[in-house]
Amino acid sequence: MRATLGIDIGTFESKGVIVGSAGNIIAQAARAHKMQVPRPGWAEHDAMQDWWGDFVYLTKNLLAQSRIDPKVIGAVAVSAIGPCMLPVDETGEALTNGVLYGVDTRAHKEILDLNDSLEPDVILAHGGNALTSQSVGPKILWLQRNRPDIWKKTHKILTSTSFIVHRLTGKYVMDHYTAASFGPLYDIKKQTWDDIAGVCPLEKLPKLMWSTDIVGPITESAAQETGLSLDTVVTCGTIDAASEAISVGVRSAGDMMVMYGSTIFIIALVDQQTAEPSLWHAPWLYEGTFAMMAGLATSGTLTHWFRDELAQDLDKSTAFENLAQEAALSPLGAKGLICLPHFSGERTPIHNPNAKGAYFGLNLTHNRADIYRATIEGIAYATRHITDVFTKVSAKPKRVIAVGGGTKNEIWLQATSDVTGLDQDLHQISTGASYGNAFLAATALGWANPEDISTWNPASHKVSARISQRYDQQYQIYRKLYEQTKNLAKDLDFK
Repeated sequence: MRATLGIDIGTFESKGVIVGSAGNIIAQAARAHKMQVPRPGWAEHDAMQDWWGDFVYLTKNLLAQSRIDPKVIGAVAVSAIGPCMLPVDETGEALTNGVLYGVDTRAHKEILDLNDSLEPDVILAHGGNALTSQSVGPKILWLQRNRPDIWKKTHKILTSTSFIVHRLTGKYVMDHYTAASFGPLYDIKKQTWDDIAGVCPLEKLPKLMWSTDIVGPITESAAQETGLSLDTVVTCGTIDAASEAISVGVRSAGDMMVMYGSTIFIIALVDQQTAEPSLWHAPWLYEGTFAMMAGLATSGTLTHWFRDELAQDLDKSTAFENLAQEAALSPLGAKGLICLPHFSGERTPIHNPNAKGAYFGLNLTHNRADIYRATIEGIAYATRHITDVFTKVSAKPKRVIAVGGGTKNEIWLQATSDVTGLDQDLHQISTGASYGNAFLAATALGWANPEDISTWNPASHKVSARISQRYDQQYQIYRKLYEQTKNLAKDLDFK
């Protein structure tokens, strides 16, 4: 018997899976944790508790559940939320909480300052990405300016995945896909670290590798803590969305993944590097391949907010199912109600940390069902704004694959297809990034080739887009509503 272990650390939940060499799931487990929001615009995790703690818990749980000999597990691959910014000392211990990806907008001033000093065109040409709240470089600069005591102690700057890999192997590494979000510290053409802004000494950055490169075996201390065998090797790993894409068969140029998670995240594989400042770009997980990405700031997070604040009468365990049933009773277009889903600012394609959420068009006939449907449709409008940009830059997808917890909501799925005009394929196994990690681990060992994922996880069904003049009309109003209120939203800034 041969198996691999995949662990994924998410924004609100971590998942793990042990998978046999033919793609069969032997055991799976999950563990919830919280995102800390100490100030508006900030988003953090406790690296030891939420990242490493979840990894240890899930690994022990999976080994106990499966009752397999740990020596059967040939490799472990990890993915996690990213890109994050975590300073560690010379022993690899975290010096602060992990500063999360684009939902943390604390470094807005640093973005402006770097753009003023370097020019946005220079930054885009160098790293393939404009500086946004997703960029780690400005957050490192924020750390220097605001926590100089911590900066003096900083030995390395890690992200969520590289922190776990270090705990497992003692090595400081990062994959190229993640590194591309560390602008302006990464040269996308040369695929090397290159700090053109003097933000961070290069020796403070991890060694660059490809996602399926093997970093090394597990250390004795990590084996004792997790229960894994010393014979198990660890891959470099990557960001969760990339592993999610792998898990459902995104493998060729023209393939696009739409991940319905705490945020909508989109990955499209392309033939060559393309510079479009409103999107993100990176080398893909394998050398010689490329990807374009996009992501909203609030999606599943917004539905969680709705449940917790506006549906307290519902049992939490069944609240989303009940809300979806209510939304199904509301007509398409939610009786003319439009939601701007910018409850944490917005990432692509508007990159505006000052954007605010709104419900527009309310009248006394609207009820909770209408408001929830409008929330879902607002996320769909924001998704179309992204796919419209992909079409504009000649990267319209040939195949769209949906994945993530939000795919259980049929109203959300269908609204997204109807609003964007894109069919969506779903696959039999919806475990997500942890399953993709198990596949990447098998690939690293030579047990599988990239194209074998179609055998591991075949397609199950399709959501077909329906023509809707109502959605087209309200989408145009949605776009105008943001443009006409964005300056007012900025004036509403609350500290």
